[in-house]
Amino acid sequence: MADGMHVVMLPWLAFGHMIPFLQLSIALAKAGIRISFLTTQKNIQRLPKIPQHLTALINLVELPLPKVDGLPEGAEATVDILHGSDEYLKKAYDLCYPAFKKFITEESPDWIVHDIFPCWVGNVASEFNIPRVFFSIYSATVNAFFGPDADGLKKMWPSPESLASPPEWFEFESSVAFPTHETAGLYCGFFSPDASGFSGLDRLVLALQGCSAMAIRSCNEFQGEYLGLLKKLRKRPVIPVGLLPPTPPEKRETTDPKWANTLKWLNEQPDRSVVFVCFGSECKLSRNQVFEIALGLQLSNLPFLWALRTPIWATNDMDTLPPGFESQIGSRGVVYMGWAPQLEILSHPSIGGSLFHSGWASIIETVHYGHALIVLPLANVHSLDARMLVDKGLAIKVEVNDDGSFHRDAVARSLRLAMVEEEGERFRLKSIEMKAIFSDQTLHENYMNEFINFLKSSKT
Repeated sequence: MADGMHVVMLPWLAFGHMIPFLQLSIALAKAGIRISFLTTQKNIQRLPKIPQHLTALINLVELPLPKVDGLPEGAEATVDILHGSDEYLKKAYDLCYPAFKKFITEESPDWIVHDIFPCWVGNVASEFNIPRVFFSIYSATVNAFFGPDADGLKKMWPSPESLASPPEWFEFESSVAFPTHETAGLYCGFFSPDASGFSGLDRLVLALQGCSAMAIRSCNEFQGEYLGLLKKLRKRPVIPVGLLPPTPPEKRETTDPKWANTLKWLNEQPDRSVVFVCFGSECKLSRNQVFEIALGLQLSNLPFLWALRTPIWATNDMDTLPPGFESQIGSRGVVYMGWAPQLEILSHPSIGGSLFHSGWASIIETVHYGHALIVLPLANVHSLDARMLVDKGLAIKVEVNDDGSFHRDAVARSLRLAMVEEEGERFRLKSIEMKAIFSDQTLHENYMNEFINFLKSSKT
């Protein structure tokens, strides 16, 4: 047991944030630490189930989300809203401040572990003299790119164009920077206040100010150069908690006939022959993007399994794909509409590669199983991690045009290079090599133990 320690977890309202926070909660609970995980009622219902033996230690606490103009009825996570309208979700989230303060008043936890977006957490923590840790779900590469403790960042990034080059504080060879077509939107989002009254920079500054340490989902064996730089830049303890690798999915009875048919198809494919295609819950593909990916898969002549949610622009599932696509593909590929069990798919022996958006959590899960990586970053900070993977010889990036659009031929070329062509063998071998690091449970447990020791020794 960890001396009855009580830690409050406060993630942002996005599943790409809540899931790593839940994984961290589970790791801490295994050490006997009591966890209060704060999010909204609807999100609590949608989170993965907590392991039965840890339910007494992890308390999912409802944080009421106030209504604000501009936020759709029932929207409680970024997955519920259109791309670009998360400013209203942030505005509603900021209004959770009184409920959070009331909870802290009543519970007096030992630590608060929080995300980048709750910029009000520092006020509560300092008022009640509770130490806090800023836990970044982003990679060390992304964190290091954005540089020092942020107060002078606007001078360091004088224009949108400046984001298109690696920053001057990188002490090593790196191509990590944003593509030109993304810089204007990113610059505005990072430096200009939105409907919530805060910019991305404001939230980063407030997340870092006064925190006892920064915890990060990373490890020296993969991102040592970026972690080392980050420790110099942040001027406070930067503690890697390991990669929080996925636990193998449990064997379960298949009751859904649609999934049963998909699993039957997967079982019939040769080992390491199938491309898994998935762009996550936050990546909202346009009609043109869906069509180009579909036609690229068709041109590649490779077996594939595509987990695809019905986009908001489609009237139904049939309207989502190019006309005649499924009849032309036949039994060579499966488009699985709706939520799919990603870990169950990635762990299947027939999967050999993955075409995805280069989100950090998906990188970890894909390399954990030693699959070939084909990356097509479309939003957020995914371009930075995609370039880091290319620098490390670990991924093939789909070629895009100057405006960010891409063509089916580029998709097909990248898929074939990664999966079957002799020239792509080095990428396949590199992923298998990295699998030894990403799937080393003992290595990542040691990182977690160091973080737990920090919490114990630094408790005030």
